[in-house]
Amino acid sequence: MPSLNQAARTAILAAAQNRATEGLMSRYGMRLGASRFVAGETLDECIEVIRDLNRQGFKCNATELGEAVESESDAARAVQDYEALLQRLAREKLNANVAIKPTLMGLAIDEDLAERNLAHLLEVARGLGMFMRMDMEESARVAPTLRLYRDLRARGFDNVGCVLQSYLYRTAADLDSLLELRPNLRLVKGAYLESREVAYSSKVDVDRNYVRIMETALLGGGYTAIATHDERMIEHAIGFVQRHQIGRDRFEFQMLYGVRPQLQRSLVAQGYTVLVATSYGTHWYPFFMRRLAERPANLLFLARNMVRR
Repeated sequence: MPSLNQAARTAILAAAQNRATEGLMSRYGMRLGASRFVAGETLDECIEVIRDLNRQGFKCNATELGEAVESESDAARAVQDYEALLQRLAREKLNANVAIKPTLMGLAIDEDLAERNLAHLLEVARGLGMFMRMDMEESARVAPTLRLYRDLRARGFDNVGCVLQSYLYRTAADLDSLLELRPNLRLVKGAYLESREVAYSSKVDVDRNYVRIMETALLGGGYTAIATHDERMIEHAIGFVQRHQIGRDRFEFQMLYGVRPQLQRSLVAQGYTVLVATSYGTHWYPFFMRRLAERPANLLFLARNMVRR
């Protein structure tokens, strides 16, 4: 039988796709607790958060929240928004890069469209001396996203990275196939609702696979972003890099804005690079629900805020 946490996670992720719940949360959610994880609904608000995090010694990335676009014109608007974001981060000389969903660039419409849009932004980013990471979405998007990554690297874009999810069965093989590129990879556990046909359902199995791919990536010669809030996983990573004499310029820890801030500060105090992922925009509801699903205990935080209204 699934654990209580697993059942809660499934229910939360199902609610993330419910339009009625989204409408209610869009009206009240930022006041009820979404602002804990979302760095604002505007770029100006996000920039202020990044500026403050930089002052504290953190590296950052910025993501404009949004899901799959349904038209080329919507994708074009997203490209314009991200070009403005890149220019703003560079103009303000912030220690930050950007992360972007391929479906926001049109991947759900046409793979070639997404590649053209990503290539344009990567050209802009390269001219500004900046890095971009393609986020990973549902399991059905993994193969085309990795094709995009390989094609962009083949076109000479070295300022692009991607993401691998440890809850998918295929991830270890995907990692092995990417190592020859000496890739810049973010490793996550995974935050979408997936079937047992493609993903581990047990936290133990997801964690075990995370350790496996983390160690393989760290030994692979690229750059590894260890994205986790799990202290045991972080301690394991620190012990592993020390035993294998892997330099601190070969990896970083990544955590979400608003999650385990004391742990984030502790790692910075120890001299590790810590990137805080900041997201902004009005389409924050699915992102917020995935944050609740990652740790269902966060529902108590939401419930307390509802009582206080």
